[in-house]
Amino acid sequence: MPIELHRVDDRLIHGQVVVGWGQPLALGLIALVDDAIAGSEWEQELYRVALPPEIDVRFASVEQAAQDWASWNADPRPAILLTGSIDAMILLAERVPGIRAVNLGGVHQGAGRRERLRYLFLTPSEEQALAALAARGVEITARDVPTARPVPLADLLGAGGAA
Repeated sequence: MPIELHRVDDRLIHGQVVVGWGQPLALGLIALVDDAIAGSEWEQELYRVALPPEIDVRFASVEQAAQDWASWNADPRPAILLTGSIDAMILLAERVPGIRAVNLGGVHQGAGRRERLRYLFLTPSEEQALAALAARGVEITARDVPTARPVPLADLLGAGGAA
């Protein structure tokens, strides 16, 4: 079964992902793509304890994820691929042409970030990078939970944005 969702969420594995997305998708696999976490057994264990036993998790750097994406996508279990940053998702999407849609699920306040939605704050460089990714044919929407209406990137950026 293909990866059901390619999501950027700076909180990574948390209740909204496990319950909000996991239950409706009958999730069996989460691929967590983060260079630092991929190298930290301690952090991996923290994320593992947040998951019910029926959901498996794989940890990978962006480079490893680019190599493993096809096998994750061929796994019979419904899957979500998570990155904690827009930069990581863009790097991965540049290496994996099969990524056709990206969900912006939670990118929170920080230096240089502008609020686009209550759960989505973007820097100008992130806006430009997302617009460039969209121009290559990747559908980019923001949606915090599955019951919410997806907000297209063009609507997020609006007048004065990078689109």
